[in-house]
Amino acid sequence: MLKLQITNYKLQKKFFLLTTYYLLLTTLTGCAAITEGVKGLAGISTKSLEKARKDAIIKTFSYDYFSCYTKALDSLKIIQAHIYTQDIKKHMIAIYVSEQDTTPVGLFFKELDASHTQLEVSSPSTYAKELIANRVFPILEEQIKSQQK
Repeated sequence: MLKLQITNYKLQKKFFLLTTYYLLLTTLTGCAAITEGVKGLAGISTKSLEKARKDAIIKTFSYDYFSCYTKALDSLKIIQAHIYTQDIKKHMIAIYVSEQDTTPVGLFFKELDASHTQLEVSSPSTYAKELIANRVFPILEEQIKSQQK
């Protein structure tokens, strides 16, 4: 916990005003805007990935939703992508290309029916999006082929 002791009266007054403005701003703008801003500063925001979905690389797999999600997680571990957030209920996984390359990439899942799931790979970077799709999709396809044998 941060402990701060301000002995100068003018600094105390400025600190009080800043704290009051922050609380007022949080109340007026809502927690969502502040939360997304904090996530952006921390480097874990998914807003840019959601925005880039309109240009996503899309492929449908013959898996139920849960299997596709878990197999995609496994494939990301195989390619050594850095998973920075995942939420099965929000149907997404957000990664960095690697520990060294912190270009964000999002994997979004859409259940089409009981045995088919659509996977969208999005990123503000065309290169990163294509790289991850070209690595993950073949792993998922290979798993389908091995199940059919």
